Amino acid sequence: MAKPTNSKLYNSIKAQAKKKFSAYPSAYASAWIVKTYKKRGGGYSGSKTSGIKQAAKRIARKENA
Repeated sequence: MAKPTNSKLYNSIKAQAKKKFSAYPSAYASAWIVKTYKKRGGGYSGSKTSGIKQAAKRIARKENA
């Protein structure tokens, strides 16, 4: 799963999102965090596909249960 490379900047933007959006966490707030973080020069390390694979495994476990 991708992780922010600049955690101080990411946490600052996340705190702003909590103040800005009445519904937090939400998909809209999360998208705003990523967009703003990248716009301010932040980046991510790690693989995007690893998060997708983990989600697929969770779904498969729920279906088999």
